[in-house]
Amino acid sequence: MKNETSLRRLKIIEGHVRGIQRMIEEDAYCIDIIRQIQAVQGALNRVSSEILGNHLNSCLITAVRGDDVAERERMLQEIIGVFEASKKV
Repeated sequence: MKNETSLRRLKIIEGHVRGIQRMIEEDAYCIDIIRQIQAVQGALNRVSSEILGNHLNSCLITAVRGDDVAERERMLQEIIGVFEASKKV
């Protein structure tokens, strides 16, 4: 069910990106284009947060409750990696 929400949002974002492409092709005002790009970035951030939340509430919880210490550590390192990568963007 949660994947359906993310997919629906991504399809909306896809349409929005196409709109930005049209704006550029039509030589729209630069600030208007930048505002639309910022809106898409915000929407992508919301989808990313939703997917991360789903991951934390499913995969990570399963690993933390499990007996495999190596799997727990791997999952935690994955999460740390995601946050470190987001700082570079």
